[in-house]
Amino acid sequence: MNKSIFNTFLIKYAEIGIKGNNRYLFEDALVAHINAAMKTIPGRYLTRKTPGRIYLECSDGRDGGKYDFDAVVEKLKHIFGIVHICPVVVSEDEGEELLREKSVNYWRDMYGDDASYTFKVFCRRGKKSYPLNSMEVAADVGEAVIHAFPNMKVDVHKPDKLLNVEIRDKVYIYSESIPGPGGMPVGTGGKGMLLLSGGIDSPVAGYMISKRGVCLDAVYFNAPPYTSERAKQKVIDLAKIISAYTGPINLHIINFTDIQLAIYEKCPHDELTIIMRRYMMRIAEHLAYENGCQCLVTGESVGQVASQTLHSLVSTNEVCTLPVLRPLIAFDKQDIVEISEKIDTYETSILPYEDCCTIFVAKHPVTHPLVNVIRKHELLLSDVIDDLLAKAYETDEVIEIGK
Repeated sequence: MNKSIFNTFLIKYAEIGIKGNNRYLFEDALVAHINAAMKTIPGRYLTRKTPGRIYLECSDGRDGGKYDFDAVVEKLKHIFGIVHICPVVVSEDEGEELLREKSVNYWRDMYGDDASYTFKVFCRRGKKSYPLNSMEVAADVGEAVIHAFPNMKVDVHKPDKLLNVEIRDKVYIYSESIPGPGGMPVGTGGKGMLLLSGGIDSPVAGYMISKRGVCLDAVYFNAPPYTSERAKQKVIDLAKIISAYTGPINLHIINFTDIQLAIYEKCPHDELTIIMRRYMMRIAEHLAYENGCQCLVTGESVGQVASQTLHSLVSTNEVCTLPVLRPLIAFDKQDIVEISEKIDTYETSILPYEDCCTIFVAKHPVTHPLVNVIRKHELLLSDVIDDLLAKAYETDEVIEIGK
């Protein structure tokens, strides 16, 4: 691919297109995310919205900064709502002869004179005043390509390359389509509070829920001296990685040590994880209400560990009034690992630094906790828990990620 021939990208979306009268809200959100992303790299950029299409026009900056094709594509690949990124050649002139010439030149720049692909021309004629219809344009351009490149053959069923010609306000020619992340633009689906640990699952859960348009804050439960500064930094690093997709995150770091020790001293050891989890959910919900979140988000998957059986999930849900969203609820572990590798969190997640939940682990944790029994045993904390919660809220350290 000769990248130097491109100064425009066609940005394709999918689900946004079925939003009816509200579609413009999602399009505008997507445009805003593209504009924000382009501010972080050299060059000059103009995002232009037309009916059913978004175009990003690129040029070198006034200060001498060069437009970087690869940097632009990399930024676009992290923006939810984008399904395909298509580098296009643009022609202001709609003349039939120029269109044939432009198409032949495009093919030569992309694939060389010796190209031997099968191909098909697909025309979309948005401008109905154009003198040729879509089929006639496709036949005309296809004929020009065949004459210019003797090794090329037409295959209308399973072509190696699809040469797209779109006739709208201008003429757009392209054949390559770079996959985007899909989903919905972040911010169009409300705001959630992610319970973020140093493991594999919760960063993936944050990525998945943001793919549905939910912007995030996050909370991490720290347990010094049983966890190290490296464990805390690991979570900060994970938040930085996913913020490339989710947008800026306020990461709340809560000191959970005293609550964890009190539970260990006063409650049955086979219920340690469930009771600790319930207090984490209470704290996360408190922060969620304070920060305008409409839900909690966790990385739980049914049956993965003792605290994630259905009985356990019922028990942890019982302390919450906000909905608890679990994007990974039916995922196999390998499914989650594959996503973590794709979004580059896996190598950080497997670093061997202690996590809060692994400090006090029962030999035989309860897998079918009864809510009324858990409530009864939580009463053993009644003389200290209010003070401990108040102290935990006072330790809230907020780190702005990706801002």
